[in-house]
Amino acid sequence: MAITETRSLPPQFVEDLGKDYATQLTGLTSQKLDTTQFQPMVAGQDQAQTDAYNLATTQGQGIGAYAPYLTQAGAYGTAAANLSGPTAYSSFMSPYQKDVIDATMSEYDTQAAKGITGIGLNAAKSGNLGGGREGVMRSEYQNKSDLNRALLQSGMLQQGFQNAQQAANTAFGQQQQLGADQQRMAQLVPNLYGSDVATLQQAGTGQQLQEQQILDQQREANRMAAYEPYERLGYMGAGMGNVMGGAMGQYQSQITPNQSPLQQAIGIASLGYGMTKGNA
Repeated sequence: MAITETRSLPPQFVEDLGKDYATQLTGLTSQKLDTTQFQPMVAGQDQAQTDAYNLATTQGQGIGAYAPYLTQAGAYGTAAANLSGPTAYSSFMSPYQKDVIDATMSEYDTQAAKGITGIGLNAAKSGNLGGGREGVMRSEYQNKSDLNRALLQSGMLQQGFQNAQQAANTAFGQQQQLGADQQRMAQLVPNLYGSDVATLQQAGTGQQLQEQQILDQQREANRMAAYEPYERLGYMGAGMGNVMGGAMGQYQSQITPNQSPLQQAIGIASLGYGMTKGNA
C-alpha cells in the first residue's frame, strides 16, 4: 500500500537567502576580532600636570621651599647684632673726621694766636706792655681760648659720634627689617608654590579629562565599526526568520514513495486476514 508523506518546503528564494546567510556568518565568525581597536585607554598626563608635579616635588614642598629665606633672615639677624653695642658706631665714623677736626683746630689756634698778639699791641699802645694788667689779660684770654678750643673739639667729636650712632641705628633697623621680610617670605613662598601647583594641576586635569573623552569616543567608534558586520548579520537573520516562518506555512509538497516488496507483502497479508475474518 502506498504511504503519502507531506513535507513543508521553503520557496527557492528562502533557500538562497539561507545559504547566503550561512556563508556570510561562517566567513565573519571565522575571523578573529581585533579587540585592540577598542580596548580601554588612559589619557596621559598633561604638561601642566607634569609641571605641577615637578614644582611640588622640587620647590613647592619641604624645606627647599623656605630654607633659603630662613638662611638669609639669619644672615640679616647676625648683621643686625653686629650693629648693636657700645662700639657699633665705630664702623660708621667718617674717615675724614680727624682731618676736618685737625684743620678746624689748626685754624682756631691761628686765630687764638692773633688774639694774644692783639693784647700785646694794645698793651704797648697804652704803655702797659709787660705790666701786670697785660699778664692778667693774656691769662684770661688764654684760659677762655683753651676752654673754647676744648668745647669746639668736643663738639665736633660729639657730632661725629652722634652721626655715626644714628647711621648705626638706621642700619640696625634696616637689617632687622630685612630679616623680618625674609621670615615672612619663608612663610609666604610655600603658600605661593602651593597655589601655583593647584592652578597647574586643575588646568592639567581639565585637559586630561578632555583627552580622555576623545579617547573614549574614538574607542566607542572603533567598537561600533568592528561589530557593525555582526549587527548587520543579526538584522538579516531576524528578517530571514520572519520570511521563512511565513513561507513555510504557504508551501507544502506531497510525496508518495514506492513500497518495498516486504511492505507490499505485509499489505496483502493484512488484506486477506481482514477478508477471512469478515466471512467468519
